[in-house]
Amino acid sequence: MTLPMTTLEAFAAIPLAAVCCDQTFGKDEARVIREQLLGRTAYQEMEPYAFALLISGLLKRFREESWQGLIASAAPLLSPEQQEMAFALACELIHCDRIVAPQEQQFLAALAQQLQFTTDRAEQIFDVCDLLNRDFVNNQST
Repeated sequence: MTLPMTTLEAFAAIPLAAVCCDQTFGKDEARVIREQLLGRTAYQEMEPYAFALLISGLLKRFREESWQGLIASAAPLLSPEQQEMAFALACELIHCDRIVAPQEQQFLAALAQQLQFTTDRAEQIFDVCDLLNRDFVNNQST
């Protein structure tokens, strides 16, 4: 039996599911998600061991429930503002390697639906993250 999540776990679960949705969780992704979460006060205030346990517990849940189960458990625990921030963070993490794989697109569509975002709002957030993660060197006109 899976225990209910706390708000801190729920918020972290969504970006964690984003980086794991393609069945990979590499060192770079681990570093980026750690940096992004620790940039928020609630996670900064955690002891390093407690933060590691939080992530470890979420990874265990991911293995047991898949990303679909993880976001289904997490989404209802977050306020609308927290949901929007978690979605934006998931988009940011998916875009950070400048490649959005089909599994990642499916994840973001399912997450937007789970969060009951309008298509327009989800696309706005996705587009901003895409814009912020473009490599300007490769997109210059000559």
